[in-house]
Amino acid sequence: MATNIGRSTWQFDDVRILASAVAVGPKEGQGPLANDFDIIHEDMYVGQDTWEKAERKLFEEALDTAIQKSGVSKDSINLMIAGDLLNQIISASFTARYAEIPYLGVYGACSTSMESLALSASLIDSGLANYIVSGCSSHNATAEKQYRYPTEYGGQKPPYAQWTVTGAGVAVVGKGLIGPKVTYATIGKVVDLGLKDPFDMGSAMAPAAVDTIIQHFKDTGRQPDDYDLIVTGDLAGVGYPLAKEMLLENGYDMSKVYNDCGLMMYYPDQGVFAGGSGCASSAAVTYGHIMKLLKNKKINKVLVVATGALLSPITFQQGESIPCIAHAVAIENEKEE
Repeated sequence: MATNIGRSTWQFDDVRILASAVAVGPKEGQGPLANDFDIIHEDMYVGQDTWEKAERKLFEEALDTAIQKSGVSKDSINLMIAGDLLNQIISASFTARYAEIPYLGVYGACSTSMESLALSASLIDSGLANYIVSGCSSHNATAEKQYRYPTEYGGQKPPYAQWTVTGAGVAVVGKGLIGPKVTYATIGKVVDLGLKDPFDMGSAMAPAAVDTIIQHFKDTGRQPDDYDLIVTGDLAGVGYPLAKEMLLENGYDMSKVYNDCGLMMYYPDQGVFAGGSGCASSAAVTYGHIMKLLKNKKINKVLVVATGALLSPITFQQGESIPCIAHAVAIENEKEE
């Protein structure tokens, strides 16, 4: 049964990621993690006639593949918890229509991957569900259209901007004998230090990531070296060093175990500015690359800290600062006797 420890951390007894799957676009398929993705498309349109339908198709493919890999029948899945970056989370909602699975839509900007996984684990461990599919998606062209300008406009970006990952990641969560366990979830609080530049997401989100990581350590009594890997979602080249510095100032040396999904997704010469961002940044790295590392026992304990900027074009245009949040989930292999 799930229990609360400390201020904002949930501890789970028996929840596993039974299977996961990732579908991505062409740029992601040319990056260093290409071998860890289930489906790679060479076309940003994914054979569809709009960017939005393309994102939805990626989500549907990741969902179907994860369910197939899990061996769980779709009729046995009690719930789908999912979200994305678009208005009214249309990618997740339309995918739920396609899947015909009872559905709860969530929005945490780019923190949605771990928000949905934390909620899934809590419902599984409480006995309210046996199997849940948890996931999220993003698409470079849909995000650009929503938050900035359509790609056809060709607007210039500063070098500290980021590249929204095109992809979707889905996990099948439940109780069972296979797959790594979801052991902790630390729910973050909104942190806003007054930054207003919508291109500089890394600087805006770093304080929220640091706050959640520190709270996780306080609640659980763990330290950085208790993990083989700690990743943030999409702080990329600007926010990643800021987070490391802030954590060190608070007494946490993360240098040996810390990385960022936005830096792991692409090669530096792929033209992605400071690195990757978007819901699929943490989802694709976690449900593809990290799950493969866990399966092969190359790592046994990982803390995924998905980061999100809770702004909108309206708030930016009205001169508001950027509130940010981060949610952390610990995933680990069962100890061998």
